Amino acid sequence: MGLYDQTLGPLLVGIFFNTYLYGIVTYQFASYHRANFNDRLLVKSVVAFLFVLDTVHSIAVIYMAWAYMVTNYTNPTALQFGVWPYPFTPIGTAAAALVTHLFLGDRIYRLTHNKVLSGVIIAMAIPTFALGMIDGIEAWIIHVNADMTRIKAPVIAWLSMQVTVDTFLTVTLSIILARAQTGMPTTDTVLRRLIRGAIQTGLFASIFSLGDLITFLLLPDANFYGMFAIPIGRIYSNTLLDTLLVREKLKMEMSSSAFERTSRVMGWIPATRVTPGPAATNLHIAVHRSLHDSTDIVSSYDGEGKNITNPV
Repeated sequence: MGLYDQTLGPLLVGIFFNTYLYGIVTYQFASYHRANFNDRLLVKSVVAFLFVLDTVHSIAVIYMAWAYMVTNYTNPTALQFGVWPYPFTPIGTAAAALVTHLFLGDRIYRLTHNKVLSGVIIAMAIPTFALGMIDGIEAWIIHVNADMTRIKAPVIAWLSMQVTVDTFLTVTLSIILARAQTGMPTTDTVLRRLIRGAIQTGLFASIFSLGDLITFLLLPDANFYGMFAIPIGRIYSNTLLDTLLVREKLKMEMSSSAFERTSRVMGWIPATRVTPGPAATNLHIAVHRSLHDSTDIVSSYDGEGKNITNPV
């Protein structure tokens, strides 16, 4: 085994994978901008924030690789100290996780109108963010890599909470969307895609968070935990943007009015009150009502009496 196989090696793999994910996420950002969705300002702000955060962090970790492998090429003792992008990683990850958690929590509220459930999500997401910030700030202060075990307790608490929130959101969204299935092919295809997005959001982030936690505990003197920690923020961005971009396919499979109603229920675009014409059939069971009343029918009729399936 080489001299730097457990230090620079894992770190370089993490940076390579993060750069690869950043390329995918950048394409998603461009696709979102090109699609020109009529989204709420809050949704657009979330996307813009994640783009800036991902860009800053990805540039920072590339600089870290340069600092270790070029600037200090003949100075191996530099590996004993953390370059600033390293402690910035938990800070950036915690920020990306908080935005994603609150975004998905808002979606759950719009589907269920359950304030207690939304309160539970917020009560878990904010302390998780705070723990991530504490870990990053303390790592910044410690500076010496060998002393990072001093923050073992807050790291365990942060990553455990992060996995818990991811799992809770994934299971909750999957159950909500599964219960809203109607038995109609087009509607259920849409719901399956939304369920897939919910599962992706929690599954991949949880896998990398667990990898970060396990390697930090078992191999504290190596950089394997950095290999898992660096890309987590890009994973949150990737899965969140995937749930937004799925609408490009929905547009082609649904009528314009059904797509608009879906977007309003999911909270993608601003909600407005629409007064139906006198010829309209007053039949529209919203998703949150179908959940509370245990009904499986989600449909609507337009002003011409034509049945339009509401996918959520």
